Amino acid sequence: MTAVFGKSDAAYFDTLRREHFPPERNHLSAHLTMFHHLSPLLEAELKQRLSNETRGVPMPSARIAGLMSLGRGVAFRIESSELADIRDRLADAFSSMLTPQDAAGWRPHVTVQNKVEPYQAKALQVALEADFRPRPVAIAGLASWYYRGGPWEPLSRHMFA
Repeated sequence: MTAVFGKSDAAYFDTLRREHFPPERNHLSAHLTMFHHLSPLLEAELKQRLSNETRGVPMPSARIAGLMSLGRGVAFRIESSELADIRDRLADAFSSMLTPQDAAGWRPHVTVQNKVEPYQAKALQVALEADFRPRPVAIAGLASWYYRGGPWEPLSRHMFA
């Protein structure tokens, strides 16, 4: 399950991914993962809960707060207390079925580079930090996906008002 960015923010992150992500590994658009794996048994309930969280609800306030090292990659740290509240409600609802990774907590970020040599990741982080300023980012909606061993297959999209 992911947060959906507004068009201009999605384009910005996707451009960085095209420039810095190894092309043989860049199968997805830029995304903000909220849960890595939810059971297919939760599909109907997940769709209902995502609809309830977004229908008639204004976009949550969010911002790109900084950069973070992934060791072999670089990501932008995203801050949004409203999005965190949504994730917390979903985590509570699905707590008995969360994987250890999803139960361990959430570090919201957008990966723009991964699976490169550490020196390449450090160089990109330094370059991006040179002119970085925190700024708002549009969270336009929430989406769920099927993962079938390759690029993700859309399951549902739920847009904020």
